[in-house]
Parts: sequence; C-alpha cells; structure tokens
Amino acid sequence: MLGGLTATSALALAGWPGSAEAATTAKGGGRSVTITVMGTSDIHSNVVNWDYYQDAEFSDSAGNVVGLARVSSLVKQIRADRGRERTLLFDAGDTIQGTPLGFYYATVEPITTTGRIHPIARQMNAIGYDAVALGNHEFNYGLPLLNKWIAQMDAPALAANAVHAGTDRPAFRPYIIKKMHVKGHPPIRVGVLGLTNPGVTVWDKANVAGKLDFLDLVETAKKWVPAIRAEGADVVVVSAHAGDSGVSSYTGDIPVENASAMVAQQVPGIDAILFGHAHNDVAERFVTNEITGETVVMSEPKCWGERLSVFDLTLTRDRGRWKVTGKSATTVNTNTVNEDPKLVALVKKQHDTVVAYVNQEVATSTEAMSAAESCWKDTAILDYIHLVQTAKVKEAVAGTAHASLPVLSIAAPFSRAATFPAGQVTIKDIAGLYIYDNTLLASILTGSQIKAYLEYSAQYFKQVAADAPVDPRSWTNANNRPDYNYDQFSGVTYDVDIAGAEGSRILNLAYDGTAVTDDQQFVVAVNNYRQSGGGGFPHIAAAPVVYNAQVAIREAIVAYASAAKTIDPSTFHVENWKLVRDGVPVF
Repeated sequence: MLGGLTATSALALAGWPGSAEAATTAKGGGRSVTITVMGTSDIHSNVVNWDYYQDAEFSDSAGNVVGLARVSSLVKQIRADRGRERTLLFDAGDTIQGTPLGFYYATVEPITTTGRIHPIARQMNAIGYDAVALGNHEFNYGLPLLNKWIAQMDAPALAANAVHAGTDRPAFRPYIIKKMHVKGHPPIRVGVLGLTNPGVTVWDKANVAGKLDFLDLVETAKKWVPAIRAEGADVVVVSAHAGDSGVSSYTGDIPVENASAMVAQQVPGIDAILFGHAHNDVAERFVTNEITGETVVMSEPKCWGERLSVFDLTLTRDRGRWKVTGKSATTVNTNTVNEDPKLVALVKKQHDTVVAYVNQEVATSTEAMSAAESCWKDTAILDYIHLVQTAKVKEAVAGTAHASLPVLSIAAPFSRAATFPAGQVTIKDIAGLYIYDNTLLASILTGSQIKAYLEYSAQYFKQVAADAPVDPRSWTNANNRPDYNYDQFSGVTYDVDIAGAEGSRILNLAYDGTAVTDDQQFVVAVNNYRQSGGGGFPHIAAAPVVYNAQVAIREAIVAYASAAKTIDPSTFHVENWKLVRDGVPVF
C-alpha cells in the first residue's frame, strides 16, 4: 500500500464492490455472476520503477510509478478480492520497446542470438497474462525478434489484422476463447480478439514491406467477431492497439490509426474494448453500437504500467445461455501498491546489466548542454545529432553520383529534459537525447520541397503578434502537435516568422549565403519514422532514397562520441535558424 490506500480501497472509492460475490448479489442473486477483466497497455519495456535516463527511481509531478512489478501487485490484489477464477488479464500492445532495457535485449544482447528469455516475457509469464495484442512498436526490431519473443510467451499474441502480404491470411493468431469456471455456475466462454495498428505499414516499412499487410480494424472485427460468437463465446472483448479519437497521424489510403471507438460503434457483438496506443487514462467510456443499440464499455490504462484497466462484466443466465447484463470499467493507479518483490527479483540481473550499460562513459564534454530551449532556439545539443547524421551520410555518399550535392540534416527535440553534463558523457545521456530506436536514411529533396517541409514544421507554432510578450513556452505545440514533430534543418539558414500565417513563415532560406532555388537538389539525412511518412510531413516519403544501411541513430551517436573522445560545441554548433516576428529576431 502507499499512503494508506490499497488497491481494494482504490476500487471502493471508484464505487466498485469489494468482491465479485458482492457484485453478483447486487445484480440479482444466483442467476447472475460478475467476471473481472483486467488490462494493461503501452508498457514499453518498463519492468520495474526505474528511469534509465535519470539513473534513479521513476518519478513525476503527479506521483505516478511505472513497471510490470507494480502491475503484478495490483493484479494479485484484485485476483484475491474478486476470486482468481473470476478474472482474466490482457494487454493491448507496445510492450518490448521503449526503454534502454528493451533496446538492449533487442540489439546489444539480442534474445535472437543469446536465446535468453526476454525480461518482458519473464514477467508477463510470471504474472499470468491470458492474452496480449501486438502493438506497432512490437515490429521495431524486425520480425525475427518479434517471433522469438512470441515463442517465449506463455500467453498467445494476437493481431487479427496483421496478414501475410497480398493475402487475407492472418500472420498471427487472431483470437482465443477462454473458458472460465466459476463455482456454482455453468462455464463462461470469453472470446478475445486482438487488433494491431495499421500505422506499422508506415512506421516500420523497412521491417514489414512485402511481408505483412495491416488491414482496417473495423473491417477485420466485422469478419472475426461473428466467428467468435459462432464458436460459442458468451462475452467478446477486443484488445486493440489503437486510440479512440478516430483520426490518424499519417495521410494516404492507410486504414485509420485510432479506430477503437469506431470498432465499438460499427461492429455488432462486442461487449468491451481494452485499448491503447494514445497513452491516455480513459477510465470508462461507453459507445453505442449503431446497429444493435447495445453499449460497449471501453477503457485505456495510460502507459508504462502507471494504470490498470479493470472491467466488471455481469452475466445473467437466460434460456440456457449467458447474457451480459451489466458493464462498467475504471482505471486503478499502480501507485496504490508496492512492487511485487518476486517480479523485481525475476529481472534483477537483466535490469542491472542495462543500468551498467547505460552508465558507460563514452566521451568528455567541454561544457554542459541542454535541450530545454530546443523547441524555440537552435541549441548545441540538437546540433550534435545533426553533426553525426551529416557525417554518416557524407561518408556513405562519397564516391557516388550524389557526392557533389550538399548534405543537410533533419532532427527534432525529442525531450526537453535531455542534457549533456560538463565532463563525462554516458550512453544514458545520449539515450536521453535520442530516445527513439530510429534508423538513419538519406533522401533527395529540392529547394521548393525543403521550403514546403519547413512551412509544415512551422505549424508547430501558434501565430504570435509582433509586440506580444516573449513567452516561447506558450507559443509551441499548436494544434496539439508534439515536440517530436517539430523538425529543424541543419546545413541551410532560415528564419521562422511566427507572426506570419501558416504557410508563409519561412524566410531567407539560403545555402552557403545564397538563396536556395526551387530546383536546387540536396541530400537530406532523415530518420526512418519521418522518411516513412510519420507525422505527415510533405515530400519526404516519396523522395528518392540514396542511403539506408539500417544504422541505428542512437548507436551512431554513441560510436561517433566514443571515437572523437571529446564533445566540444564550439566546433559544431551553428545557429542556422531563428524565430522572428515580422522579421525581427525574438531572441
């Protein structure tokens, strides 16, 4: 318990009965029974309450905690309260990527080479998951790693809409039916359909192109839910790695990214949806099916193990069949329990290995650098990313037909908390700067395309009057655009006029002191997420690719720093862009 609040009392405060027996009584006696479905999502390789970038226990201003070890304690508590035979536990995806631990056991000591059990598999098996859906980040490290992890899991991995390329044949298990035996009642058959995110087609194109296709969630559910019902399921739960907004972060003819509520609305026969991907805390949402008029209860348990979704589904016996007659959901904060010591011990050796790895020193910095102002100023720490990307691409195109073209670089401020200290810089520091497992590519863009790209990026800023007080933190993230979708270029100079309207903000775009012409060609270093269309930036997805060696950018930065031994911003930091208002610099 934490602060005197246990999982039981947290549920009680949410208005829930303390046990399934109490729920059953409340719903009408012996002909009814309540089962509890628990769910996690977006664990992102958080096994214990630890921040590898800070080398300390995780903490935030809201008092959240992270990790499957906390989830385990909460699950045990609820199983004890409800009765083990009345509970099921599912996950909605994005489990094996996200922290240096996930990276380490995929790339540094990959389980595909060592044969060792992945720490996430160890913990999920120990907790006793009944099924997991695949998230888009499961595909980040390639299919061999994913298939190895799935083979290590006791729980089946579900993804009905991931099919073999050019077919409608599922590449993974579409669904399972769990039979629950509650004492004094006939068996209850719970069908679970797993759906993953169509955005994999965009974000992990290099890993899945020609191998897998990702179909529309709604159409896939329309196919499989009737099949699950025909097989005798009394209850149908969908575990979907898709948010509930109904919109996508990408463009084109790829199916909708955040389609969970659409599934509830358009597909008959679903009782509950556990969903993820958006990292929101959605305790309970009811959606009315437009065909049957029945309500579907939905819940999203935030991310990283900070919450556990808990559904109560009451079933009543009617003419020899179970019928769902009551539905509710909530999310429970995992800070209401302590870590499960058995789950901590289970992965301690692997966790300690990663802590030692990220604390390896790679170079010495001549001064402290911070990304705190990187969203509105050209900072040295982001220029270090540009430095490495540019050097790698120049080396790759040397001696080719593109060797004479100028090389530019694109990077975004992934974390305002990133810092390099004065003195020893570790892998942890670099991982804190470049937090995603992206790889490096290079494409050809023209001057006009770069201008359009920068105009799109500048939509990140609200329009600000020329005489308004200088308050840059209030100017960013217009239209809820995240920091990682504010791309900055190196190699050209330009101004971003935030007093101007969208589409007319990029001024004085020049290369080597001369205005860039529309047809001028450049080689542009870019990460795979952006090159694949992530974020919807113009031209880059269709641009010719001249370099793609699948080099991990974070590892390239580590290797560059290790070879150079010294990080001296005076040798690479160039303030090539700035914010202006009506042409007057803001800073």
